[in-house]
Amino acid sequence: MASPVSAPKPADCVPAPLSSQLPIPLVCSLPLSAVPEPQAARPAVAAAEAELLAQLQQGSEAAFRTLVERYQNRVYRTVLALLRSAEEAEDVAQEVFVEVYQTIGRFRGDAALSTWLYRLATSRALKHRRRARAKKRFAYFTSLLGFDNHVLHELPDHAHPQARLEGKQQLQLLLDHIARLPDQQQVAFTLRHEQELSYEEIAAVLQTTVPAVESLLFRARQTLRKHLQPSFRHV
Repeated sequence: MASPVSAPKPADCVPAPLSSQLPIPLVCSLPLSAVPEPQAARPAVAAAEAELLAQLQQGSEAAFRTLVERYQNRVYRTVLALLRSAEEAEDVAQEVFVEVYQTIGRFRGDAALSTWLYRLATSRALKHRRRARAKKRFAYFTSLLGFDNHVLHELPDHAHPQARLEGKQQLQLLLDHIARLPDQQQVAFTLRHEQELSYEEIAAVLQTTVPAVESLLFRARQTLRKHLQPSFRHV
């Protein structure tokens, strides 16, 4: 494999921890508002994806650079929306591209390339979150049982202020409740409202039907309305 391609390091990019395995040394973390939203696939886009896939499966590092440049911010944003930690999102996004680089030869093309990337991103983010939660539970119980002199994980404080939350507090309240949704509902809600994917695209990512996606989104919105009223009424 050729040496990693040198690239400028702007303030919003960080060295990727697994970059030695990739021909692209950086994953950029842009603010959510700075990244253009994906749009519905058109024939020209589908043709370009098919050509890119063919080049990737031939081992073209130039094609892989194109893939990373085209999709890194979408992958990062999706992972960040699920993990809510920029540092963890950078690591997981990098893992996604490592997996793509290692397995692209086995990709059968039974879904769009972008759909496959969203699947990998959401799957890895959810696995990472489950591992993190398991570690926190283990740390709490070991401290509770006296195996450690320090309390490593505090029980969550579920008491919320009675007054209407505004600004950042209001946003944080929304994010907290989104994070408590069941995994499938959270992924569907994130892809719909943060990535602005269509129901059909979400169904492809989740490998389910459009009615199932509609049901997931309906239940997610119901739950959020129940918990967020009367803090704010526009969810």
